[in-house]
Amino acid sequence: MIVLSGTIGAGKSSLATILSKHLGTEPFYEQVDNNPVLPLFYADPKQYAFLLQIYFLNKRFDAIKQALGNDNNVLDRSIYEDSLFFHMNADMGRATQEEVEVYDELLDNMMQELPYAADKKAPDLLIQIDVSYDKMLERIQKRGRDYEQIDQDPSLVEYYKNLLSRYDKWFEDYDHSPKMRINGDELDFVENEDDQRKVLELIDAEIKKRDMLK
Repeated sequence: MIVLSGTIGAGKSSLATILSKHLGTEPFYEQVDNNPVLPLFYADPKQYAFLLQIYFLNKRFDAIKQALGNDNNVLDRSIYEDSLFFHMNADMGRATQEEVEVYDELLDNMMQELPYAADKKAPDLLIQIDVSYDKMLERIQKRGRDYEQIDQDPSLVEYYKNLLSRYDKWFEDYDHSPKMRINGDELDFVENEDDQRKVLELIDAEIKKRDMLK
């Protein structure tokens, strides 16, 4: 099981598709386009931050349980990344202390349950996609969701920059599995086939190295 991480617009869903085809595995995608809470959150973050995170947490818990029960798969975002988003929103004043405590307790209970959900206890590899703020905005603009656009809501500039700034520390602290990073600015695997091949070669090499260590 391979899980991907990275900010909004990093290219996780694209890489999940590419990688699952390359490895002949099943992709699991984060539910965004059919998420009824997400547009509400962008319209009123303070009111809907907690509801949105509970929605995502529930979906990610279900996805990780299914993935842990299968032999091979790729997740474009996982439950391990969930708290990064909610604690950032809480730090921005979009959640109360009571909501933070309820969320943290629920997440902790879910994480304790994961080892009992399937024979596999954790991912085999985490792949983080690092992108610059400019690349992040380029991808967000290209996929065209109105509620994500900074020209529709200038306050998203702070939100996106805040989110981007937290990933180095999150990756450093992540300890559930082996991990690697891909520079999504230097290797544009979404648009460039040569870069796509290079990224797959890097991932293949990491998988082979991990297999050799087992």
